[in-house]
Amino acid sequence: MQKVHHASTHAGSVLDFILVSSPAFPHRCETLESQNSNPNPNQNRNPTMKVAPKLILLFNDPAGVGAAIHAAIIPNPNSPLQRSEESFERSLEGYGIGGEKASGEAAHLVDRDGELVVTVLLMGYHEPPVLACAINEVLHSIKEENQSTALTLILPFVLPATKLKIEEKIASVDRKKSIYGAQLGPETDFTRSAISKTQKLPSLTQIHYEPLACLLQFVHVLNVPAVLLIGQIGQHLHNEAVRGELETLHELGELLASSLHLSFVKDRVKLNQGKTSKAAEEPWRALYG
Repeated sequence: MQKVHHASTHAGSVLDFILVSSPAFPHRCETLESQNSNPNPNQNRNPTMKVAPKLILLFNDPAGVGAAIHAAIIPNPNSPLQRSEESFERSLEGYGIGGEKASGEAAHLVDRDGELVVTVLLMGYHEPPVLACAINEVLHSIKEENQSTALTLILPFVLPATKLKIEEKIASVDRKKSIYGAQLGPETDFTRSAISKTQKLPSLTQIHYEPLACLLQFVHVLNVPAVLLIGQIGQHLHNEAVRGELETLHELGELLASSLHLSFVKDRVKLNQGKTSKAAEEPWRALYG
């Protein structure tokens, strides 16, 4: 179990994320963090990755949440923005990992001058320790290419209550806001505005979801403005009925799109109901969330 003291909320306080992962996972992340400036010094570098100043970062998780958001974010009707897509692939041989690559799909929202406005990046899903290597490599490629760009990360997730332990007793409840949010890194007008539309993520929140836990550590290293948006399912929220995954995803997507002046098309949302990762089915992982 690890604490990460780096996420400023919109109230200006410090958020103590408690990242709960498998036994070997935190050490692997920390090792790669220390190598972040040059994770592969003895081999040819992977190509860098051009992205927009606003970057939505997703995982192609088994349930299909990341893929659904990636597909559903499009320009507003009559907007001059155009959506273009490309795939990416980065070798992980520099980490001693052969046979697997950091790969995925990038959807760019481009203006009439050809400038990237928003990028929706869907990363392939990996289990630890490959997960940490893939995140590190993709973020390093982005950082190298976009050093002169004021990059802002947007991190949307939908998690079951078993993966996100929230101290509801000490949280101030805003019944009109169903999505939790937290600001990481330097504050900007965009991050302040986006977080204002969410329910404040309470201090001492326990994150038991390895992709998010690892990603937060690397975002801390980058020290760029970032917005964390989480829709929680599988529990009673504010004395209402149990929220369904699809309903929560729709609300998260609409909040995300409105913050970026884009559209979220519900008809494009398709989830893989009932699917979990192989690792999530291993009994020993229940001990670690």
